[in-house]
Amino acid sequence: MDVIPLRVREDVPLPAPLRSRVDGVADTASTPPAVVSISDIHGYLDAARSALTTLSDHPEFDPLVVADPDGTLHWADSNYVLVFNGDLVDRGPANEEVLALVGRLIDEAPPGRVRVTLGNHEAIMLSPAVFGFERWFSGRVTTDDRRAFLDRIVDGHVVAAYRGYSVTYVHAGAADPYDVDEVNASLVAAAERLRGACGTLEDADAQRAVIERYDRVLGTGDGHPKGPEAGLVWLDFSHLPPDAPPQVVGHTRHDTPRRNGAVYCQNVLRNNLDRAGGEAVFVETPHRLSALVRESSGGVSRIDSEQFDSAPRPRRR
Repeated sequence: MDVIPLRVREDVPLPAPLRSRVDGVADTASTPPAVVSISDIHGYLDAARSALTTLSDHPEFDPLVVADPDGTLHWADSNYVLVFNGDLVDRGPANEEVLALVGRLIDEAPPGRVRVTLGNHEAIMLSPAVFGFERWFSGRVTTDDRRAFLDRIVDGHVVAAYRGYSVTYVHAGAADPYDVDEVNASLVAAAERLRGACGTLEDADAQRAVIERYDRVLGTGDGHPKGPEAGLVWLDFSHLPPDAPPQVVGHTRHDTPRRNGAVYCQNVLRNNLDRAGGEAVFVETPHRLSALVRESSGGVSRIDSEQFDSAPRPRRR
Protein backbone atom coordinates (compact mmCIF):
# COMPACT_ATOMS: atom_id res chain seq x y z
CA MET A 1 0.00 0.00 0.00
CA ASP A 2 1.43 3.37 -1.01
CA VAL A 3 0.25 5.52 1.88
CA ILE A 4 1.46 8.89 0.62
CA PRO A 5 1.27 9.00 -3.19
CA LEU A 6 2.15 12.70 -3.41
CA ARG A 7 3.82 12.48 -6.79
CA VAL A 8 5.91 15.53 -7.61
CA ARG A 9 7.79 16.39 -10.76
CA GLU A 10 10.92 14.25 -10.83
CA ASP A 11 11.01 14.34 -7.00
CA VAL A 12 12.95 17.61 -7.15
CA PRO A 13 12.97 20.07 -4.26
CA LEU A 14 10.51 22.92 -4.47
CA PRO A 15 12.36 26.26 -4.81
CA ALA A 16 12.66 27.98 -1.45
CA PRO A 17 10.68 31.14 -2.42
CA LEU A 18 7.62 28.97 -3.17
CA ARG A 19 7.62 26.91 0.02
CA SER A 20 6.49 29.12 2.86
CA ARG A 21 4.45 32.06 1.62
CA VAL A 22 2.11 33.23 -1.12
CA ASP A 23 4.39 36.17 -1.88
CA GLY A 24 6.74 33.77 -3.66
CA VAL A 25 3.98 32.88 -6.11
CA ALA A 26 2.49 36.37 -6.30
CA ASP A 27 5.85 37.83 -7.33
CA THR A 28 5.73 35.83 -10.57
CA ALA A 29 1.99 36.24 -11.31
CA SER A 30 0.40 39.07 -13.27
CA THR A 31 -2.24 39.45 -10.53
CA PRO A 32 -2.02 38.17 -6.93
CA PRO A 33 -3.52 34.68 -6.69
CA ALA A 34 -6.31 33.96 -4.24
CA VAL A 35 -5.46 31.40 -1.58
CA VAL A 36 -8.04 28.61 -1.30
CA SER A 37 -7.79 26.33 1.73
CA ILE A 38 -9.47 23.20 3.01
CA SER A 39 -8.68 21.16 6.11
CA ASP A 40 -9.43 17.82 7.71
CA ILE A 41 -10.59 15.82 4.72
CA HIS A 42 -9.85 12.65 6.70
CA GLY A 43 -10.43 10.30 3.80
CA TYR A 44 -13.89 11.64 2.87
CA LEU A 45 -13.45 12.14 -0.87
CA ASP A 46 -17.05 13.08 -1.67
CA ALA A 47 -17.09 15.81 0.97
CA ALA A 48 -13.78 17.14 -0.34
CA ARG A 49 -15.11 17.15 -3.90
CA SER A 50 -18.19 19.09 -2.80
CA ALA A 51 -16.01 21.67 -1.04
CA LEU A 52 -13.44 22.07 -3.81
CA THR A 53 -16.12 22.62 -6.45
CA THR A 54 -17.84 25.44 -4.52
CA LEU A 55 -15.81 27.92 -6.56
CA SER A 56 -17.18 26.51 -9.81
CA ASP A 57 -20.71 26.86 -8.43
CA HIS A 58 -20.41 30.49 -7.32
CA PRO A 59 -20.69 33.28 -9.92
CA GLU A 60 -17.89 35.41 -8.43
CA PHE A 61 -15.13 32.81 -8.82
CA ASP A 62 -13.27 30.95 -11.53
CA PRO A 63 -13.14 27.17 -11.05
CA LEU A 64 -10.41 25.74 -8.87
CA VAL A 65 -10.78 22.24 -10.27
CA VAL A 66 -12.56 20.63 -13.21
CA ALA A 67 -14.08 17.15 -13.26
CA ASP A 68 -13.78 14.34 -15.76
CA PRO A 69 -16.99 12.53 -16.71
CA ASP A 70 -16.18 9.98 -13.99
CA GLY A 71 -15.84 12.73 -11.37
CA THR A 72 -12.02 12.75 -11.19
CA LEU A 73 -10.87 16.27 -10.31
CA HIS A 74 -8.06 18.07 -12.11
CA TRP A 75 -6.36 21.44 -11.71
CA ALA A 76 -8.34 24.08 -13.62
CA ASP A 77 -5.36 26.35 -14.33
CA SER A 78 -6.98 29.36 -12.68
CA ASN A 79 -5.06 31.89 -10.60
CA TYR A 80 -5.14 30.18 -7.20
CA VAL A 81 -2.90 28.72 -4.54
CA LEU A 82 -4.57 25.72 -2.91
CA VAL A 83 -3.63 24.82 0.67
CA PHE A 84 -4.54 21.43 2.09
CA ASN A 85 -4.40 22.43 5.75
CA GLY A 86 -3.61 19.10 7.36
CA ASP A 87 -5.27 15.76 8.18
CA LEU A 88 -5.79 14.28 4.74
CA VAL A 89 -6.33 10.76 6.06
CA ASP A 90 -7.91 8.56 8.74
CA ARG A 91 -11.54 8.02 9.73
CA GLY A 92 -13.05 8.07 6.22
CA PRO A 93 -13.34 5.28 3.63
CA ALA A 94 -11.31 6.78 0.76
CA ASN A 95 -7.86 7.57 2.14
CA GLU A 96 -5.95 6.33 -0.93
CA GLU A 97 -8.28 8.27 -3.23
CA VAL A 98 -7.85 11.49 -1.26
CA LEU A 99 -4.08 11.15 -1.38
CA ALA A 100 -4.23 10.42 -5.11
CA LEU A 101 -6.29 13.62 -5.56
CA VAL A 102 -3.74 15.71 -3.70
CA GLY A 103 -0.84 14.15 -5.57
CA ARG A 104 -2.55 14.68 -8.92
CA LEU A 105 -3.23 18.36 -8.21
CA ILE A 106 0.36 18.91 -7.07
CA ASP A 107 1.58 17.36 -10.30
CA GLU A 108 -0.84 19.24 -12.58
CA ALA A 109 -0.52 22.69 -11.02
CA PRO A 110 2.49 24.96 -11.52
CA PRO A 111 5.16 24.63 -8.81
CA GLY A 112 4.10 26.17 -5.51
CA ARG A 113 0.41 26.36 -6.41
CA VAL A 114 -0.67 23.37 -4.27
CA ARG A 115 0.64 23.29 -0.72
CA VAL A 116 0.19 20.75 2.07
CA THR A 117 0.57 21.62 5.74
CA LEU A 118 1.29 18.88 8.24
CA GLY A 119 -1.66 17.76 10.36
CA ASN A 120 -1.54 15.70 13.52
CA HIS A 121 -2.60 12.62 11.54
CA GLU A 122 0.35 13.12 9.20
CA ALA A 123 2.50 13.58 12.32
CA ILE A 124 1.36 10.12 13.42
CA MET A 125 2.95 8.81 10.22
CA LEU A 126 6.24 10.40 11.26
CA SER A 127 6.26 8.66 14.65
CA PRO A 128 4.04 5.55 14.48
CA ALA A 129 6.07 3.82 17.20
CA VAL A 130 5.11 6.63 19.59
CA PHE A 131 1.39 6.84 18.81
CA GLY A 132 0.63 3.25 17.84
CA PHE A 133 -2.71 3.92 16.16
CA GLU A 134 -2.71 0.74 14.07
CA ARG A 135 -6.47 0.93 13.58
CA TRP A 136 -6.00 4.14 11.58
CA PHE A 137 -4.63 4.51 8.09
CA SER A 138 -1.79 6.70 9.37
CA GLY A 139 -0.71 4.10 11.92
CA ARG A 140 -0.23 1.37 9.32
CA VAL A 141 2.60 2.97 7.40
CA THR A 142 5.49 0.85 6.20
CA THR A 143 9.11 1.92 6.39
CA ASP A 144 9.08 2.74 2.67
CA ASP A 145 5.88 4.77 3.09
CA ARG A 146 7.43 6.82 5.87
CA ARG A 147 10.64 7.38 3.95
CA ALA A 148 8.71 8.61 0.90
CA PHE A 149 6.70 11.03 3.01
CA LEU A 150 9.84 12.28 4.78
CA ASP A 151 11.31 12.96 1.34
CA ARG A 152 8.31 15.14 0.52
CA ILE A 153 8.93 17.18 3.68
CA VAL A 154 12.65 17.58 3.03
CA ASP A 155 11.92 18.63 -0.56
CA GLY A 156 9.53 21.34 0.66
CA HIS A 157 6.25 19.91 -0.61
CA VAL A 158 4.84 19.46 2.92
CA VAL A 159 5.36 22.26 5.44
CA ALA A 160 4.43 23.16 8.99
CA ALA A 161 2.89 26.51 8.06
CA TYR A 162 2.18 28.66 5.01
CA ARG A 163 1.92 32.43 5.07
CA GLY A 164 -0.97 33.99 3.15
CA TYR A 165 -1.66 37.70 2.74
CA SER A 166 -2.96 38.43 6.23
CA VAL A 167 -3.16 35.01 7.90
CA THR A 168 -0.92 32.00 8.35
CA TYR A 169 -2.25 28.57 7.38
CA VAL A 170 -1.37 25.97 9.98
CA HIS A 171 -3.22 22.86 11.04
CA ALA A 172 -3.78 23.61 14.74
CA GLY A 173 -2.02 26.92 15.44
CA ALA A 174 -0.32 28.68 18.32
CA ALA A 175 -1.34 31.22 20.93
CA ASP A 176 1.82 33.29 20.48
CA PRO A 177 3.75 34.50 17.41
CA TYR A 178 6.05 32.23 15.43
CA ASP A 179 8.21 32.62 12.34
CA VAL A 180 6.94 30.58 9.38
CA ASP A 181 10.40 30.01 7.91
CA GLU A 182 11.76 28.86 11.26
CA VAL A 183 9.00 26.34 11.97
CA ASN A 184 9.26 25.00 8.42
CA ALA A 185 13.02 24.62 8.81
CA SER A 186 12.50 22.76 12.09
CA LEU A 187 10.09 20.35 10.38
CA VAL A 188 12.68 19.69 7.68
CA ALA A 189 15.30 19.07 10.37
CA ALA A 190 12.98 16.61 12.10
CA ALA A 191 12.33 14.83 8.80
CA GLU A 192 16.04 14.59 8.05
CA ARG A 193 16.66 13.07 11.49
CA LEU A 194 13.85 10.56 10.99
CA ARG A 195 14.93 9.74 7.45
CA GLY A 196 18.44 8.89 8.65
CA ALA A 197 17.08 6.52 11.30
CA CYS A 198 14.19 5.08 9.29
CA GLY A 199 14.25 1.29 9.38
CA THR A 200 17.24 1.09 11.74
CA LEU A 201 17.54 0.10 15.39
CA GLU A 202 17.51 3.81 16.26
CA ASP A 203 14.17 4.44 14.55
CA ALA A 204 11.86 4.36 17.58
CA ASP A 205 14.22 6.51 19.65
CA ALA A 206 14.43 9.05 16.83
CA GLN A 207 10.63 9.18 16.59
CA ARG A 208 10.40 10.11 20.26
CA ALA A 209 13.35 12.49 20.09
CA VAL A 210 11.97 14.69 17.31
CA ILE A 211 8.71 15.26 19.20
CA GLU A 212 10.73 16.59 22.14
CA ARG A 213 13.39 18.44 20.12
CA TYR A 214 10.96 20.09 17.69
CA ASP A 215 8.08 20.56 20.10
CA ARG A 216 7.09 23.93 18.61
CA VAL A 217 5.69 21.96 15.67
CA LEU A 218 5.34 18.34 16.80
CA GLY A 219 4.99 18.62 20.58
CA THR A 220 2.08 17.00 22.36
CA GLY A 221 2.54 18.86 25.66
CA ASP A 222 1.72 17.38 29.04
CA GLY A 223 -1.37 15.27 29.52
CA HIS A 224 -3.77 15.34 26.59
CA PRO A 225 -1.91 15.87 23.27
CA LYS A 226 -4.27 18.72 22.30
CA GLY A 227 -3.66 20.64 25.51
CA PRO A 228 -2.38 24.21 25.96
CA GLU A 229 1.30 23.23 25.65
CA ALA A 230 0.84 21.34 22.36
CA GLY A 231 2.62 22.28 19.15
CA LEU A 232 1.39 23.70 15.86
CA VAL A 233 -0.13 20.44 14.64
CA TRP A 234 -1.87 19.39 17.88
CA LEU A 235 -3.22 22.43 19.81
CA ASP A 236 -7.00 22.53 20.29
CA PHE A 237 -8.88 25.62 19.08
CA SER A 238 -10.15 26.24 22.62
CA HIS A 239 -6.60 27.15 23.66
CA LEU A 240 -6.24 29.92 21.06
CA PRO A 241 -7.07 33.27 22.69
CA PRO A 242 -8.61 36.22 20.82
CA ASP A 243 -5.21 37.95 20.69
CA ALA A 244 -3.45 34.98 19.05
CA PRO A 245 -1.67 35.71 15.75
CA PRO A 246 -3.91 35.76 12.64
CA GLN A 247 -4.24 32.15 11.53
CA VAL A 248 -6.46 29.83 9.52
CA VAL A 249 -6.57 26.50 11.33
CA GLY A 250 -8.38 23.19 11.15
CA HIS A 251 -8.06 20.37 13.67
CA THR A 252 -11.02 21.17 15.97
CA ARG A 253 -14.42 20.22 14.56
CA HIS A 254 -17.27 22.68 14.04
CA ASP A 255 -20.55 22.77 12.15
CA THR A 256 -19.77 26.09 10.46
CA PRO A 257 -16.68 28.30 10.00
CA ARG A 258 -15.59 29.70 13.33
CA ARG A 259 -13.53 32.65 14.51
CA ASN A 260 -11.94 33.77 17.74
CA GLY A 261 -10.31 37.15 17.30
CA ALA A 262 -8.15 36.79 14.20
CA VAL A 263 -8.06 32.98 14.30
CA TYR A 264 -10.42 31.25 11.88
CA CYS A 265 -11.25 27.53 12.00
CA GLN A 266 -12.27 25.74 8.81
CA ASN A 267 -12.73 22.15 10.02
CA VAL A 268 -16.38 21.59 9.01
CA LEU A 269 -16.44 18.55 6.73
CA ARG A 270 -16.94 15.77 9.26
CA ASN A 271 -19.65 17.54 11.25
CA ASN A 272 -21.73 17.83 8.08
CA LEU A 273 -21.40 14.29 6.76
CA ASP A 274 -24.92 13.32 7.81
CA ARG A 275 -26.69 16.29 6.26
CA ALA A 276 -26.95 17.97 2.88
CA GLY A 277 -24.53 20.85 2.49
CA GLY A 278 -22.12 22.43 4.94
CA GLU A 279 -18.87 21.60 3.10
CA ALA A 280 -16.65 24.67 2.75
CA VAL A 281 -13.39 26.17 1.61
CA PHE A 282 -11.84 29.45 2.68
CA VAL A 283 -10.76 31.99 0.06
CA GLU A 284 -8.23 34.70 0.90
CA THR A 285 -7.36 37.64 -1.35
CA PRO A 286 -5.08 40.55 -0.43
CA HIS A 287 -8.18 42.36 0.83
CA ARG A 288 -10.61 39.77 2.19
CA LEU A 289 -11.00 36.38 3.85
CA SER A 290 -14.27 34.54 3.25
CA ALA A 291 -15.78 31.06 3.19
CA LEU A 292 -17.66 29.43 0.35
CA VAL A 293 -20.21 27.12 1.95
CA ARG A 294 -22.28 24.48 0.19
CA GLU A 295 -26.00 24.98 0.83
CA SER A 296 -28.45 22.12 1.38
CA SER A 297 -29.96 22.94 -2.03
CA GLY A 298 -26.58 22.45 -3.72
CA GLY A 299 -25.92 26.15 -4.22
CA VAL A 300 -23.06 28.07 -2.63
CA SER A 301 -23.03 31.02 -0.24
CA ARG A 302 -20.10 33.35 0.42
CA ILE A 303 -19.63 34.37 4.06
CA ASP A 304 -17.09 37.04 5.01
CA SER A 305 -14.85 36.23 7.96
CA GLU A 306 -16.46 38.94 10.08
CA GLN A 307 -19.67 36.92 9.89
CA PHE A 308 -18.16 33.61 11.03
CA ASP A 309 -19.76 32.11 14.10
CA SER A 310 -17.94 33.18 17.27
CA ALA A 311 -20.32 31.74 19.89
CA PRO A 312 -18.63 29.42 22.43
CA ARG A 313 -18.89 25.73 21.63
CA PRO A 314 -17.91 22.67 23.67
CA ARG A 315 -14.49 21.34 22.74
CA ARG A 316 -14.51 18.01 20.89
CA ARG A 317 -11.62 15.59 21.15
